Amino acid sequence: MSGESETDQGPDLTLGVPIAEFPASGLLKGHVGDDAVLVARSGGEFFAVGASCTHYHGPLAEGVLDRDIVHCPWHHARFSVRTGEAVGAPAFDPLACWSTEQRQGRVFVTGKKEREARAGAHTPASAASWPDHIVIIGGGAAGFAAAEMLRRLGFSRSIVMLSDDQAAPVDRPNLSKDYLAGTAQEDWVPLKPESWYGEKEIDLRLNTRVAGLDVRAQEVALGSGERIRYDRLLLATGAEPVRLDVAGSDRPHVHTLRSLQDSRAIISAAQSARRTVVVGASFIGLEVAASLRARNLDVHVVAPERRPLERVFGPEVGDFVRALHEEHGVAFHLQDTVAAIEETGVVLKSGTSLDADLVVVGIGVRPRVDVAERAGLKLDRGVGVTARLETSAPNVLAAGDIARWPHRGEAIRVEHWVVAERQGQAAARNMLGAGEPFADVPFFWSQHYDVPINYVGHAAAWDTVDIDGDLRGRDCVVRYRKDGRCLAVASIYRDIDSLKAELELERG
Repeated sequence: MSGESETDQGPDLTLGVPIAEFPASGLLKGHVGDDAVLVARSGGEFFAVGASCTHYHGPLAEGVLDRDIVHCPWHHARFSVRTGEAVGAPAFDPLACWSTEQRQGRVFVTGKKEREARAGAHTPASAASWPDHIVIIGGGAAGFAAAEMLRRLGFSRSIVMLSDDQAAPVDRPNLSKDYLAGTAQEDWVPLKPESWYGEKEIDLRLNTRVAGLDVRAQEVALGSGERIRYDRLLLATGAEPVRLDVAGSDRPHVHTLRSLQDSRAIISAAQSARRTVVVGASFIGLEVAASLRARNLDVHVVAPERRPLERVFGPEVGDFVRALHEEHGVAFHLQDTVAAIEETGVVLKSGTSLDADLVVVGIGVRPRVDVAERAGLKLDRGVGVTARLETSAPNVLAAGDIARWPHRGEAIRVEHWVVAERQGQAAARNMLGAGEPFADVPFFWSQHYDVPINYVGHAAAWDTVDIDGDLRGRDCVVRYRKDGRCLAVASIYRDIDSLKAELELERG
C-alpha cells in the first residue's frame, strides 16, 4: 500500500465517509492505516471487510452487492459482508472484518475485529445427528471443497479422503493457464499446503486406488485390500482425459493435461521443444496453446470443428477466439484430424505433415464412473443425482464432473471448476443434514492471453444469439436464448454484467 496515493487507496475510513455520498452500488473502497477496506451498505446497515477477494485478490469494490453478499467481479466468489465468511467458491478463506459506527451523517470504520468461530451460524443440523464417519472418494475440486466445508461447519469426526493422484488437491485451472505459461509459481498451485490436512485431521490418502464400493455394507474397498466403513460417502471421482487412438499416440513426447504431474511434464518438455502440435480446440487445448506461445514455442492446433469453441459460444465468438490466437502466432488446421504421430511430427488425415517435438492432446474428458457403475448406482451419462446431490444409493452423494443434476427443468452435467467446488460445499452441508437443493447457476472462466471470457448459465442449444457491445473490441455481453428465454451469458471485460446475469438466472 505504501506506493499508492490517497486516491488509489480511497478515503481514510477512520475519518468517516458522508452517508449521503455513498455510491449507489453500496460498495466503497477505502483504507484503515495500511489495510485496504471495503465498506458495504446493506439497507441501513454498514459493514467493513477486506477489499480483496481471497481467491485471486479481485477488487471487491468493483463487484456486486446482493443484500449482504458481495460477489467478486473476477471469478464470482461470494462473501458475507456481515461475517467475512467465504460463502461461495472459488474462495475459501474469509475476509478480515472491522467495526463500523454511524455518527452525524457519516459512517466510520473503527477497530479490526477478532475472527470468531464460524461454525455455529452455519451448522445445518444438530451435531447430535451428524454421522461419525465420512469418506470422500476423489481429490479434486469437489472432494476438497467438501472436506474444507465439513471442518468449517464444525464437524470434528472422521473424514477420510481417498485420491489416486500423486499430489494433494490443486488449483486445476492454473495447470493450463498461468502455471503452464510460467507466470505462476508452483507454490501457488496447491489449494492448501499438505500440512493443512494434518492440522484439520483429514486423513488424506494419495496414490490410493478404490477397488469397489459396497453400498449395502457401507464400506469402501481399497486396492490394498483394506476396507473403510462410512456413514456418509461423497463420490467426487471427476473426469479423465480422452486418449487419442492413433498410431504413435503412446510416444513419450505425447501428453495430456489433467494433473499437476501432467503439467510438470509438459513444462519440462517445453524447455527443449521448439514446435508443438495441440490436438483439439477445446478450452484445455486453447489454453495450452496460449501458455506455450507465452514460452515462445511454435504452436499448431488441429481440430475437426469449423471454428474453435463454436459448440459452446456460437460462430461469432468462435471466430473471435480463432482470430485472437492467430494474432499471437497460433496456426490452425481445422476440419482435420490426426492420422498418426511420428517421432518428429504429426500426419493429418488431409495428408498435411506438421513438425512437432511436443504434442498435447486436449480432445475432451469423460466422467470417471467406474466405481459408481460397479456399485450399481443409477447412471445417466454420469452419475444421476437429485437436487440434493443424492445418488440412488442411501447415504451416498455425488458432486463435480460426474454428477448429472436437475437444473431449470432438465438434467445437466458440466465440467466446470467452480460448479464442482460449490457442489462439494453443498454436499458437505447435506451430509450433515441440511437437505438443501443445489441451485447455483453454472459459471466458468477461460483465459486466452490477456482476454478473459466469463460464462454463466447453461445452453446446450439456442435459437438466438444477442451481442451487446463490440466483440472485436473485447467489450461485450453475449446472450444465448431459446424460445425467448435467456439460458446463458458470455462476457468479455463486462464483469458487472456477468455478475448481474448470474443473479438474474438464479432468480429464474
